[in-house]
Amino acid sequence: MSSLLSTINSPADLRALSRQQLAPLADELRSYLLHSVSQTGGHLSSNLGTVELTVALHYVFNTPDDRVVWDVGHQTYPHKILTGRRDRMSSLRQRHGLSGFPKRDESVFDAFGTAHSSTSISAALGMAIAAQLKGESRHSIAVIGDGAMTAGMAFEALNNAGVSHARLLVILNDNDMSISPPVGALNRYLAQLMSGRFYATAKNVGKQVLKGAPPLFELAKRFEEHAKGMVVPATLFEKFGFNYIGPIDGHDLDSLIPTLENIKHLEGPQFLHVVTKKGQGYDLAEADPVAYHGPGKFDPAVGLVPASGVAKTTFTQVFGQWLCDMADHDPLLVGITPAMREGSGMVKFHQRFPDRYFDVGIAEQHALTFAAGLACEGIKPVVAIYSTFLQRAYDQLIHDVALQKLPMVLALDRAGIVGADGATHAGLFDIPFLRCIPNVSIACPADENECRQLLSTAYAQDHCVAVRYPRGAGAGVPVQAGLEGLPFGKGEVRRQGQRIAVLVFGTLLYPALKAAESLNLTVVNMRWAKPLDVDLLAHVAASHEALVTLEEGALMGGAGDAVLEALQTLGLIKPVLALGVGDQLTEHGDPVKLLAELGLDAPGIEASITQRFF
Repeated sequence: MSSLLSTINSPADLRALSRQQLAPLADELRSYLLHSVSQTGGHLSSNLGTVELTVALHYVFNTPDDRVVWDVGHQTYPHKILTGRRDRMSSLRQRHGLSGFPKRDESVFDAFGTAHSSTSISAALGMAIAAQLKGESRHSIAVIGDGAMTAGMAFEALNNAGVSHARLLVILNDNDMSISPPVGALNRYLAQLMSGRFYATAKNVGKQVLKGAPPLFELAKRFEEHAKGMVVPATLFEKFGFNYIGPIDGHDLDSLIPTLENIKHLEGPQFLHVVTKKGQGYDLAEADPVAYHGPGKFDPAVGLVPASGVAKTTFTQVFGQWLCDMADHDPLLVGITPAMREGSGMVKFHQRFPDRYFDVGIAEQHALTFAAGLACEGIKPVVAIYSTFLQRAYDQLIHDVALQKLPMVLALDRAGIVGADGATHAGLFDIPFLRCIPNVSIACPADENECRQLLSTAYAQDHCVAVRYPRGAGAGVPVQAGLEGLPFGKGEVRRQGQRIAVLVFGTLLYPALKAAESLNLTVVNMRWAKPLDVDLLAHVAASHEALVTLEEGALMGGAGDAVLEALQTLGLIKPVLALGVGDQLTEHGDPVKLLAELGLDAPGIEASITQRFF
């Protein structure tokens, strides 16, 4: 264990260090972080970029009494290490281990649970106003990246915060630009000057004095704006009512700490612009921060190496290839993603069809309504969006897409259990929240080839169709090259058995087939959660004593409930066992182990059916 870092078990220990010890501590922290993530996998580039900022925040502010809210939160590993969780980093993102994101019930230093983008300013503002209402003197700090600033929610919060007079500090962690060395010292001096009490007092006094002479007041105001505009970026944020400070080097503790100490004494909302570099301190991550955004286990001395052997085709890759093939076939197809080009498998599409590729930033609401506008004009939008992120555009899906019966394909990646990212990223709710919306259909492919076929089926419809598929690979079924679809709204019997029929929605078909062998069950691949294949359901119900529904999603309002509703409409009374995820939030961990815990692997399915019907 490094000499300094081993002594830090809380931010109080950090604050006991001298200023001269902080830079060596940051170096040790970065080295420890690189070693730790290489052993467990996880987010790397973003965490390497926030080491100095994290040290400075905990050094200057009295955390946890002062609240720090990290936007998204995948950059909080240094924060976890400095707040008493250093020795648990080996359990990161594993079942019963540390979460990869801030989590309120994990530590008092995690002021707000995050993982979805652009929530930090709203939450920190709420905390700042709460402090005012309770008469408490403490600071609320939101740390938000430049990517997260593309979401409308961030600007809604800025608009509200600027008129609040709350003790709020928003730190923009800008890692998409750099400060050139020749102007670094000047920027540092100006940032400290603009955050100092003398500057703030003089500015306010000057404004009060000159208000009696409007021409001179306006002249002074323009001079101030122009002077700042020559050396810093345009101060859009001052128009929201913030005092803008920066930009400063986010890796320079001699700039960060004096500036933060000055800001502590300022009243009203403050906006600090810091510039950092993703992957800072690790050459391979600096050169390719995307590749090192969320790597698995690797040797830091070697870096990432291609996996040996023949890897299974993932559902994401199936979608990416289908998108390119369909785009070749139909010039009206466009692809849309809310800042998830790599995660959604759209890199090749972007390269081949740059004019038909639209990354709208972290703006899911805009993505859906933008797609709706395209659909109004006869364009065929395919929106690639994670199941968990579609939740953020629910109003747009209803009002702008469904009410107008506009055709588009929603490619819902990460449906079901996601594993290490945990509850915040699990795609468990899409069937329930989509099923109740008119003019929206839901396809649940059982394997890779069926995913490609159902994407083609969805593309051919005259309304919105969501195709949900999980992260990673499926059963390994070879993917055929054509663009032929499957019958809309129709399922199939995959195994004929006796007494009990298992109706499967999605990739749990294959563990269901294994479970069916010893019990001699009928297994039905339903394929569609909406519209339900009612004719097939009626036929199977009439020829079996009982039914089992199986889905990798929330049971309440899910596909199992759809079956029960249809049986009631048909006037059929049958015992039904619904298997899926109950009224709970799934934690982070290995997906295979999580499915086993939920009883959704082959042994679990067999055990549940045996207990109920045998």
